[in-house]
Amino acid sequence: MDNIRLSFNNSRTRLVLASMVLSTLLTAAVLALVYVTANRSIEGETRSVVSAELTGLADEYERRGLIGLIGAIERRIPTASDRDALYLLTDRFGVTLAGNLKQWPENITAGSGWVNLELRRADNDQLVPISAASIRLPRGERLLVGRDALARQQFDRVLLRSVGMALGIALVLSVLTGWLFTRLVFSRLSDIASTAENIVSGDLTRRMSLRGTGDEFDQVAGTLNTMLDRIEELVSNLRTTSNSIAHDLRSPLSRLKQRVETLSDPSKTDHEREIDIARASNEIDHVLRVLGQLTEISRAEAGVGREQFEQVNLQQLVADVVELYDPVAVDQRVKLEVTGTAAPVPGHRPLLSQALSNLLENALRYAPQDTTITINLSEDGLYTSLSVRDQGPGVPQEDLSRLQMPFVTLDSARTERNAGLGLALVAAISHMHGGAFEAHNCDPGLEATIKLARRP
Repeated sequence: MDNIRLSFNNSRTRLVLASMVLSTLLTAAVLALVYVTANRSIEGETRSVVSAELTGLADEYERRGLIGLIGAIERRIPTASDRDALYLLTDRFGVTLAGNLKQWPENITAGSGWVNLELRRADNDQLVPISAASIRLPRGERLLVGRDALARQQFDRVLLRSVGMALGIALVLSVLTGWLFTRLVFSRLSDIASTAENIVSGDLTRRMSLRGTGDEFDQVAGTLNTMLDRIEELVSNLRTTSNSIAHDLRSPLSRLKQRVETLSDPSKTDHEREIDIARASNEIDHVLRVLGQLTEISRAEAGVGREQFEQVNLQQLVADVVELYDPVAVDQRVKLEVTGTAAPVPGHRPLLSQALSNLLENALRYAPQDTTITINLSEDGLYTSLSVRDQGPGVPQEDLSRLQMPFVTLDSARTERNAGLGLALVAAISHMHGGAFEAHNCDPGLEATIKLARRP
């Protein structure tokens, strides 16, 4: 019993059984329709022929009387066997006048409509099933015309056997089809499950196999592979971030600990203590700033804030940010220039302002004096691009792919001013808006671009 229960709990078994039941029911319904339609067609044709014969014999009676009717029936008798035709004419008292049936059936009133009954033939005295109709003639005579239903019954039996054989064949074919279908489906699912088990075991380099058919399984596998690429990237970033946090926070916390310990040194003057307190406060601000940026990156990567999306006028947003940074640019003898236009996009306005601010700060950090930083808006297919280009030294080609990683900076050493989180936040905000962060050298300078999806 446990084995049977286990077998029915198997998805493959249930799918095969469901396919078998549905196919069998569909085949049975079609064959039943064929059987009913065929019987009704035969019966309708038989009734039409019998009705026509009754009408013809009744006309013969009206034209030539009883003698003419008897003659007409007698002329039909020689070919009646070939047509399975049956005739019976009696007087008002039930005495047989003509036909190939022995006697009028009991309990049947002439003119009572279509009947199915058994009567004896006059030629071989056999009891045969017949389907017939009857009329009463004006002088009381009774006329019955019918067809021998034995051949019809034999046809029904043959048809029923054929239906049974067809159902059996349909059952076998449905089981075979179900087995082949489940073999195809579960072979692909087994591949996916096997790969997933390896990934769960820690091998994030594994990917779902693609067979190149372009079917739904390949589409799902492709989507899963894209998801796994993203997960591997996030895990790699997480490892890098964890290591970088341990490195970046250890130094300021160690310095903070030293500053606090020196406060208890009795040999220090009040002025020296004030200096140590100020330095300790700066170390705390640096740690809080790093933690705050990490929190913003995590929230953006998780999509927190999507519910606050609105239609953002990028041209107005760029104008506001440029107005904020223009005094800094003037002090550095750098010109800020805005080019291009773009339609409003759905987005989180404060985060987009933060992303543009980070790009401008990065550009101002490396832009030489008497150069121009260009902020450009453009639309390309499904995306709107917001780019910032400076005329600085650019970035080594091998470092371009690392710019958006947390705690990555091209400075020789990270400082309080630059912890290497600005572009990582820009990339996270871009992903949050359905786009991406890109950077490339322009010779001279670097162009950093935020791509935003034009539709949510």
